[in-house]
Amino acid sequence: MFKNYLIIIGVLFANLTFAQNETDTLSMDWEAYDPPSTLVVPETIITRAKFPFIDVHSHQWRMDEMDLNDLIEPMDKMNMGIMNNLSGRNGEKLKKMTDNIKKQFPNRFIVFANIELRSINEADWAEETVKQLEYDFKNGAKGLKIYKSQGMTNEDSEGNRIRIDDPRIDPVWAKCGELGIPVLIHSADPKSFWEPHDNQNERWLELKTHPRRKRTATNPASWEQIISEQHNIFKKHPKTNFIAAHFGWYPNDLTKLGQLLDEMPNMYVEIGAIISELGRQPRAANRFFEKYQDRVLFGKDSWKPKEYPTYFRVLESDDEYFPYYKRYHAFWKMYGLALPDHILKKLYYKNALNIIPGLDKSLFPED
Repeated sequence: MFKNYLIIIGVLFANLTFAQNETDTLSMDWEAYDPPSTLVVPETIITRAKFPFIDVHSHQWRMDEMDLNDLIEPMDKMNMGIMNNLSGRNGEKLKKMTDNIKKQFPNRFIVFANIELRSINEADWAEETVKQLEYDFKNGAKGLKIYKSQGMTNEDSEGNRIRIDDPRIDPVWAKCGELGIPVLIHSADPKSFWEPHDNQNERWLELKTHPRRKRTATNPASWEQIISEQHNIFKKHPKTNFIAAHFGWYPNDLTKLGQLLDEMPNMYVEIGAIISELGRQPRAANRFFEKYQDRVLFGKDSWKPKEYPTYFRVLESDDEYFPYYKRYHAFWKMYGLALPDHILKKLYYKNALNIIPGLDKSLFPED
């Protein structure tokens, strides 16, 4: 009899444990639900780009003092010909960077200068900033980088947000055109950051994990306002080439982006941090690259060598249904674009060689 009781108790305990586990599974939230796909499809691991490429969007804060061999080794492994450091600062800091490059690898690294807008209320700001830009250009700067803070969070001495199309900055844009150097400009962020943080927001998880990215129409301004300020300077300065970072934040609306490129011939875009958007619309993205193959440059943004193969896989392979490396950026799967060689070459290096002066063309195929 006692044994029977033990058996019954054991069965009840097992059933209770199973029920509890099942309840835990059923109550699991969607963030934890991330099963591997059962789809059996080819997987192409591409650790080295098919052609040497120029990364126009990288950040290296210590390039004035670092041993550049630490960068060259991973660059060579992935077939990166030239890295563009957008964090060049200005003045003596930039000169130290370009001097360090000349001593070590003069043809493998370039630097874009930065300007300071917060002193824009000073009477001689425009004149002094143009002089600084000319000085930086003489010291090897190949372009100008404008951060998103310059148009979003930067304020003048009176506490006002500095609009990126503030007319006091016009001499700077004009000087870039005169010098023949491009402006790589990051304005705003994904539009979803300005939308309600609810179950209709595709960036819900990113905003939950990174709440400081949430914006409103008054913090600091509407998305449409900031983007229009960027486009205003493109239109006002047709002799200056502008590279809109992150596909100008229209990677999810390629029709609209195409219209903008048609409207503004001096506008270019780069693919930094938006490869997941291209990878989920392979047919539309292919049509876009075919039509605007002369207007797109390769960029990555953050310097994490292990992430580059995902870019190569999207651009070069015809793989199906594979993940992005940051789920909070993109919970969807991606598809390879299998871009033809003539477009890959333009994306990887030809377009950058055309608009960034003074690059070593011998690093790249002649055809």
